[in-house]
Amino acid sequence: MAAVRPKSAAARERDPREIAEIFRRLYAIEPEPKGELEHTNPFTLLVAVVLSAQATDAGVNRATRGLFARADTPAKMLALGEDAVREQIKTIGLFRNKARNVILLSQALIERFGGVVPDNRDDLVTLPGVGRKTANVVLNMAFGQATFAVDTHVFRISNLLPIAPGRTPEQVEAGLERLVPEPYRLHAHHWLILHGRYLCKARRPECWRCPLTDLCRHEPKSAPPKSAPRSQP
Repeated sequence: MAAVRPKSAAARERDPREIAEIFRRLYAIEPEPKGELEHTNPFTLLVAVVLSAQATDAGVNRATRGLFARADTPAKMLALGEDAVREQIKTIGLFRNKARNVILLSQALIERFGGVVPDNRDDLVTLPGVGRKTANVVLNMAFGQATFAVDTHVFRISNLLPIAPGRTPEQVEAGLERLVPEPYRLHAHHWLILHGRYLCKARRPECWRCPLTDLCRHEPKSAPPKSAPRSQP
């Protein structure tokens, strides 16, 4: 996780109106943000999210197109077998452990849940390779629940703006749960992911074209290239 050292949450607490304005602007840019992992059903989404740990979404998508064409249900994945899964995903980091987890979670889904991906966190996190963040992504994208999946982007942006500062993903998640206004809760973590991935980048944030610059407390702001126009909030 990014090495951000926030001050205490109380010292950096934001006015709720500022938080609402942050999400209002993100909504205005992209009213219906989508996750970038390709999938066709809750099971393929679950597998894709498990595979995405320490890997890019683009890399996972390249690997799973062939995999999901052959196995898009737990039964088909189990029949495919660990060796074939491993071969399909060998371009992804940690592919050996991930292939094993895909087979084990497919088996667990069949044996304990009738081959159906459960729609609650308590059951999801019992599956091999599935942690809280993965469960939150699946609940949000597959079942439309307003969960907050705190990946490195969400953690960093929540601390830098800040929105919900915290020293751990769990603290940030609890802060987002408490502070994000109701109209924006469903898509909040997608907006923060996209903002961190394409604008507020870890190595060189593009502050000059950020729609949140005037609301961002992080300093110093990065300077624009000579040819880059400045953004208006």
